[in-house]
Amino acid sequence: MTNTFIPLNIAVLVVSDTRTEADDISGKTLAERAVAAGHHIIEKKIVPDDIYRIRAIVSQWIADEQVNVVLATGGTGVTGRDGTPEAVRPLLDKVLDGFGETFRMLSYQDIKTSTIQSRALAGVANGTYLFCLPGSSGACRTAWDHLIKDQLDFRTQPCNLVQLMPRLVEI
Repeated sequence: MTNTFIPLNIAVLVVSDTRTEADDISGKTLAERAVAAGHHIIEKKIVPDDIYRIRAIVSQWIADEQVNVVLATGGTGVTGRDGTPEAVRPLLDKVLDGFGETFRMLSYQDIKTSTIQSRALAGVANGTYLFCLPGSSGACRTAWDHLIKDQLDFRTQPCNLVQLMPRLVEI
Protein backbone atom coordinates (compact mmCIF):
# COMPACT_ATOMS: atom_id res chain seq x y z
CA MET A 1 0.00 0.00 0.00
CA THR A 2 1.23 3.47 -0.87
CA ASN A 3 0.88 6.81 0.84
CA THR A 4 0.69 8.62 -2.49
CA PHE A 5 -2.28 10.87 -3.25
CA ILE A 6 -4.52 9.54 -6.04
CA PRO A 7 -6.36 12.30 -7.92
CA LEU A 8 -9.94 11.46 -8.82
CA ASN A 9 -12.15 12.65 -11.67
CA ILE A 10 -15.12 14.54 -10.28
CA ALA A 11 -18.31 15.77 -11.93
CA VAL A 12 -20.26 18.58 -10.25
CA LEU A 13 -24.01 19.01 -10.63
CA VAL A 14 -25.81 22.14 -9.46
CA VAL A 15 -29.54 21.56 -9.06
CA SER A 16 -31.38 24.88 -9.22
CA ASP A 17 -34.23 26.60 -11.04
CA THR A 18 -32.56 29.99 -10.63
CA ARG A 19 -28.75 29.63 -10.65
CA THR A 20 -26.57 30.29 -13.66
CA GLU A 21 -22.85 29.83 -14.15
CA ALA A 22 -22.45 33.53 -13.34
CA ASP A 23 -24.10 33.40 -9.91
CA ASP A 24 -23.53 29.81 -8.81
CA ILE A 25 -21.60 29.79 -5.54
CA SER A 26 -22.14 26.26 -4.23
CA GLY A 27 -20.98 24.38 -7.33
CA LYS A 28 -17.98 26.66 -7.62
CA THR A 29 -17.18 26.10 -3.95
CA LEU A 30 -17.16 22.33 -4.42
CA ALA A 31 -15.14 22.51 -7.64
CA GLU A 32 -12.57 24.89 -6.16
CA ARG A 33 -12.11 22.77 -3.05
CA ALA A 34 -11.80 19.57 -5.07
CA VAL A 35 -9.15 21.10 -7.33
CA ALA A 36 -7.29 22.57 -4.34
CA ALA A 37 -7.21 19.04 -2.86
CA GLY A 38 -5.61 17.74 -6.08
CA HIS A 39 -8.60 16.25 -7.90
CA HIS A 40 -9.80 16.94 -11.46
CA ILE A 41 -13.16 18.49 -12.32
CA ILE A 42 -14.04 16.83 -15.59
CA GLU A 43 -17.52 18.28 -15.98
CA LYS A 44 -19.86 20.75 -14.29
CA LYS A 45 -23.51 21.26 -15.16
CA ILE A 46 -26.45 23.24 -13.86
CA VAL A 47 -29.85 21.57 -14.14
CA PRO A 48 -33.34 22.67 -13.03
CA ASP A 49 -35.06 20.95 -10.11
CA ASP A 50 -36.53 18.19 -12.26
CA ILE A 51 -36.19 14.58 -11.12
CA TYR A 52 -35.86 13.15 -14.62
CA ARG A 53 -33.32 15.70 -15.86
CA ILE A 54 -31.24 15.20 -12.70
CA ARG A 55 -31.44 11.43 -13.07
CA ALA A 56 -30.48 11.59 -16.77
CA ILE A 57 -27.29 13.56 -16.08
CA VAL A 58 -26.29 11.46 -13.07
CA SER A 59 -27.01 8.27 -15.04
CA GLN A 60 -24.74 9.47 -17.83
CA TRP A 61 -21.95 10.19 -15.36
CA ILE A 62 -22.18 6.89 -13.50
CA ALA A 63 -22.07 5.07 -16.85
CA ASP A 64 -18.87 6.96 -17.77
CA GLU A 65 -15.83 5.00 -16.56
CA GLN A 66 -13.86 8.25 -16.38
CA VAL A 67 -16.08 9.69 -13.61
CA ASN A 68 -15.08 8.53 -10.12
CA VAL A 69 -17.23 10.91 -8.05
CA VAL A 70 -20.38 12.97 -8.54
CA LEU A 71 -20.94 15.96 -6.26
CA ALA A 72 -24.49 17.31 -6.50
CA THR A 73 -25.64 20.43 -4.69
CA GLY A 74 -29.23 21.58 -4.33
CA GLY A 75 -32.64 19.98 -4.25
CA THR A 76 -32.20 18.13 -0.95
CA GLY A 77 -34.73 20.12 1.06
CA VAL A 78 -38.41 19.44 1.67
CA THR A 79 -40.23 21.75 -0.74
CA GLY A 80 -42.26 20.43 -3.65
CA ARG A 81 -39.46 21.14 -6.15
CA ASP A 82 -36.73 19.45 -4.06
CA GLY A 83 -36.20 16.09 -5.72
CA THR A 84 -32.51 15.30 -5.86
CA PRO A 85 -32.70 12.35 -3.41
CA GLU A 86 -35.67 10.94 -5.34
CA ALA A 87 -33.73 11.30 -8.60
CA VAL A 88 -30.53 9.70 -7.30
CA ARG A 89 -31.63 7.06 -4.78
CA PRO A 90 -33.03 4.60 -7.39
CA LEU A 91 -29.64 4.67 -9.14
CA LEU A 92 -27.66 3.70 -6.05
CA ASP A 93 -26.32 0.19 -5.54
CA LYS A 94 -25.52 1.04 -1.93
CA VAL A 95 -26.44 3.97 0.32
CA LEU A 96 -23.79 5.35 2.68
CA ASP A 97 -26.16 6.08 5.57
CA GLY A 98 -23.35 7.40 7.76
CA PHE A 99 -22.77 10.32 5.40
CA GLY A 100 -26.20 11.89 5.87
CA GLU A 101 -26.21 11.15 9.57
CA THR A 102 -22.78 12.67 10.12
CA PHE A 103 -23.47 15.64 7.84
CA ARG A 104 -26.59 16.53 9.85
CA MET A 105 -24.67 16.12 13.11
CA LEU A 106 -21.99 18.54 11.88
CA SER A 107 -24.58 20.95 10.48
CA TYR A 108 -26.35 21.08 13.82
CA GLN A 109 -23.36 22.98 15.21
CA ASP A 110 -24.06 25.82 12.73
CA ILE A 111 -27.77 25.76 11.97
CA LYS A 112 -29.18 23.94 15.01
CA THR A 113 -32.51 22.17 14.48
CA SER A 114 -32.85 23.44 10.89
CA THR A 115 -30.59 20.52 9.98
CA ILE A 116 -33.59 18.17 10.13
CA GLN A 117 -34.71 19.71 6.82
CA SER A 118 -31.63 18.32 5.07
CA ARG A 119 -31.94 15.12 3.11
CA ALA A 120 -28.23 14.94 2.28
CA LEU A 121 -27.42 11.58 0.76
CA ALA A 122 -24.41 9.59 -0.42
CA GLY A 123 -23.90 6.23 -2.03
CA VAL A 124 -22.27 4.15 -4.72
CA ALA A 125 -23.60 3.44 -8.21
CA ASN A 126 -21.70 1.42 -10.81
CA GLY A 127 -18.41 2.03 -9.01
CA THR A 128 -19.00 5.80 -8.76
CA TYR A 129 -19.40 7.67 -5.49
CA LEU A 130 -22.30 10.12 -5.33
CA PHE A 131 -22.81 12.87 -2.77
CA CYS A 132 -26.03 14.91 -2.73
CA LEU A 133 -25.63 18.08 -0.69
CA PRO A 134 -27.86 21.01 0.19
CA GLY A 135 -27.66 24.03 -2.09
CA SER A 136 -26.10 26.44 0.38
CA SER A 137 -22.42 27.18 0.03
CA GLY A 138 -22.07 26.75 3.80
CA ALA A 139 -23.43 23.23 3.58
CA CYS A 140 -21.05 22.47 0.70
CA ARG A 141 -18.09 23.76 2.71
CA THR A 142 -19.14 21.69 5.74
CA ALA A 143 -19.58 18.52 3.69
CA TRP A 144 -16.35 18.90 1.74
CA ASP A 145 -14.12 20.13 4.55
CA HIS A 146 -15.29 17.74 7.27
CA LEU A 147 -16.36 14.59 5.41
CA ILE A 148 -15.75 14.27 1.70
CA LYS A 149 -12.20 15.64 1.38
CA ASP A 150 -10.63 13.12 3.73
CA GLN A 151 -12.64 10.18 2.41
CA LEU A 152 -11.49 11.00 -1.14
CA ASP A 153 -7.86 11.00 -0.02
CA PHE A 154 -6.12 7.63 -0.27
CA ARG A 155 -3.76 8.68 2.53
CA THR A 156 -6.54 8.99 5.14
CA GLN A 157 -6.27 6.31 7.83
CA PRO A 158 -7.58 3.99 9.10
CA CYS A 159 -9.67 3.79 5.92
CA ASN A 160 -11.05 5.85 3.06
CA LEU A 161 -13.35 5.49 0.06
CA VAL A 162 -10.53 5.59 -2.50
CA GLN A 163 -8.92 2.37 -1.29
CA LEU A 164 -12.25 0.61 -1.83
CA MET A 165 -12.68 1.75 -5.44
CA PRO A 166 -11.14 -1.35 -7.07
CA ARG A 167 -13.68 -3.50 -5.21
CA LEU A 168 -16.85 -1.46 -5.77
CA VAL A 169 -18.03 -3.48 -8.77
CA GLU A 170 -16.82 -6.92 -7.74
CA ILE A 171 -19.28 -9.76 -8.00
